[in-house]
Amino acid sequence: MTEFVIDVQVNKDHIWTSADKLQSLCDKLVPLALHHARNAHRFAVQDVLEASFLFTNDTRVQSLNKTYRGQDSPTNVLSFPLDDDAEILGPMLGDIVLSGETLVREVETLELTFDDHLSHLIIHGFLHLLGYDHIEDDEAEVMESLEIEILAEFGIGNPYSETVLVHD
Repeated sequence: MTEFVIDVQVNKDHIWTSADKLQSLCDKLVPLALHHARNAHRFAVQDVLEASFLFTNDTRVQSLNKTYRGQDSPTNVLSFPLDDDAEILGPMLGDIVLSGETLVREVETLELTFDDHLSHLIIHGFLHLLGYDHIEDDEAEVMESLEIEILAEFGIGNPYSETVLVHD
């Protein structure tokens, strides 16, 4: 059984109110995402895996997006895999950064629940750390099907049924 060390950092503002709630959510979603990914596509991982999450705002995400992706705009989630070419993943997988302001705009515009959309973005970001991507159509199909499967275990519907919300 793989042990997880999940570091959650929260910028204090009106959107991210409970670091404990975010930690609990990540502690539930991350192991489940790994379980589904390994069942779907066998790959090796070390006994202990680490990932960090930063829950922040548009300003910080926009700065990271510009610096590392050349896109001068905020986005909902960014993932920074440490070594996505490793034969055995771990121990440190990488960092995931989420913008609360973008998340809230998407929730309001698309009439989603905050927790459901947040859960989707956490899973999406974590799958990127495992090497999944959605640049090519065939890759997107694999990644999206995993997201749908994982979210279904939490009673969350298909986030791709109407509009693709993840645009990292």
